[in-house]
Amino acid sequence: MGLFSSSTKNVPEVANVPRHIAIIMDGNGRWAKKRLLPRIAGHRRGVETVRSTIKSCIGFGVEYLTLFAFSSENWRRPPEEVSLLMQLFVRALEHEVAKLHENGVRFRVIGDLTRFDKRLQELIAHGEEITRDNTRLTLTVAANYGGRWDLLQAAHRLLAAHPELATSFQEEDLTPYLSTAYAPEPDLFIRTGGEQRISNFLLWQLAYAELYFTDTLWPDFDEAALRHALASYQRRERRFGRTSDQLRENA
Repeated sequence: MGLFSSSTKNVPEVANVPRHIAIIMDGNGRWAKKRLLPRIAGHRRGVETVRSTIKSCIGFGVEYLTLFAFSSENWRRPPEEVSLLMQLFVRALEHEVAKLHENGVRFRVIGDLTRFDKRLQELIAHGEEITRDNTRLTLTVAANYGGRWDLLQAAHRLLAAHPELATSFQEEDLTPYLSTAYAPEPDLFIRTGGEQRISNFLLWQLAYAELYFTDTLWPDFDEAALRHALASYQRRERRFGRTSDQLRENA
């Protein structure tokens, strides 16, 4: 799969359906609290929403779906919750990867995986390996991921490969070393749960994404909610620095 160019360097093609959707899946804990359930119950229900969202994206013709599952800042949560989340991640990989493969979904994980235990790292590597040639949808899970970490690791990898660029490198030099270099930049960013911030997610890649925020908690984010987000996206005018008159002239 070839590398994709940057939206600040080249104007990408704009389609009615976003090619790449990135989602911060927020609100699992609050969903559980509203129902007097432990927070982990919300996370378990959130896995079901992931499953249905993948199915919906395939149906709508989305090619890339990137989900923010666990940020580098989430380690600050209570240790017992972090432990339960890691166990849930393991179980999800054990049960879901085969289904993803059967449905032609390519599975990728981005983030600093060195902090995860050996079993989790093995499951991730296995999932990526067996699905590597699938083309129906690329599902990327961001785990122990942070946008600033991504930029730093990209710079380190670039300079390790090209030390001669230490005093001067360009955007196009750095882009191939970002963790999502295999995917086009997101067209649509969605955050559920009512918060309106990016929270250190895909800082470089979201430069020209359309932002969509909803009060819907992630476990309640069904196909109708996704359809509403797509309808909002389709009403946007994606100019990439150009004027509205230029868009009409080129239509």
